[in-house]
Amino acid sequence: MLTRRQTLALGAGGLAAMSAPGLVMAREDRGPSLHELAQAKGMRFGSALGVSPPGTVSGAFHDPQYRQLLIDECGVLVHENELKWYVARPDAQTFDFDRADIIMDFAEENGMEMRGHTLLWHHTDWFPDWINNHDFGSRPGTEAERMLTEHVRTMVERYRGRIYSWDVVNETIDEAGRFRQTALSRHLGEEVIDIAFHIAREADPDAELLYNDYMNWEAGYERQQEGVLRLLERLKARGAPIDGLGVQGHIGSGNYDYSTGFDTAREDTWREFLDDVVGLDLSLSVTEFDVHDKNLPADIETRDREVAELGRRYLDLMFSYPQTKDLLVWGLADQYSWYQEHWVREDGVAKRPTPYDENFQPKPLRQAIADALIAAAPRP
Repeated sequence: MLTRRQTLALGAGGLAAMSAPGLVMAREDRGPSLHELAQAKGMRFGSALGVSPPGTVSGAFHDPQYRQLLIDECGVLVHENELKWYVARPDAQTFDFDRADIIMDFAEENGMEMRGHTLLWHHTDWFPDWINNHDFGSRPGTEAERMLTEHVRTMVERYRGRIYSWDVVNETIDEAGRFRQTALSRHLGEEVIDIAFHIAREADPDAELLYNDYMNWEAGYERQQEGVLRLLERLKARGAPIDGLGVQGHIGSGNYDYSTGFDTAREDTWREFLDDVVGLDLSLSVTEFDVHDKNLPADIETRDREVAELGRRYLDLMFSYPQTKDLLVWGLADQYSWYQEHWVREDGVAKRPTPYDENFQPKPLRQAIADALIAAAPRP
């Protein structure tokens, strides 16, 4: 793994290359950026960015063309993996911010804001082994609370005033609507969520604090929607300082059941869920948007058209809520989408889930996003 110094050196060399003609479609040929269109409606547009080793799906930072695309299109960035426990916490005593700081520095150098993802990914599969195997001693509840408090406070205080919004807790409700059990919740119960929110608010009183999850409008998510809603209601009733819900927005190809078709949207139940969420006086953010094309035909024209049409329908629905003010995609160009490594297509062809193709040319999904932003009512 590259050190921060090595990566920044690579980035500095790449910055000169970014001014070379022809790397990415000239911005003036695209018209207003997606962030400019969002700003016109009182919203923000941005993308995830990772600094894994060059040549990896999560190593987009090392590509100067991709960096230029981010500069041209985005007003917000979010760390793809760099603030997650398994990256930022190599062991119980150590915090490692080298990778996270690379993205933070890049964003600030280019006038972009930052979201924070995530303070607590409440899922055992994504905890580092040292937490899952940790000896919590004779007073496990006290030790678990100490560990969580130290982690959240350290992360938030480090970036206070630089990260405007945090996914405080991520993915704690499973598809059956049940609260997940982890090494921390075994000793703290559901209070693990409350603690994370309270410490985050103490560490940065001005940051927006969200609960983030992947339940969506596809058939099969109904029980998870119910579980998330019950969690939000309990947090509000207990006085947790939660500001909103982060809806990841990974849509398409039956994201609950990958044997189903491409479009399994249940717009009626999804609207009922969102109505209940905003009824709790919570904001909405689309935090990880992309459109999975696994179950579409290989033909590029067909795939791109279907992806754009479904994406536009989804965004029109989300933007119909004035509480929706952020749209972040989980990658801007296809070769850097996490979907290239997950749920591979049976025909083996590369997926096309993002607004730009592997040559950094805009696709119909980019136009769909632009059209949805143009059609959206201004935010109050």
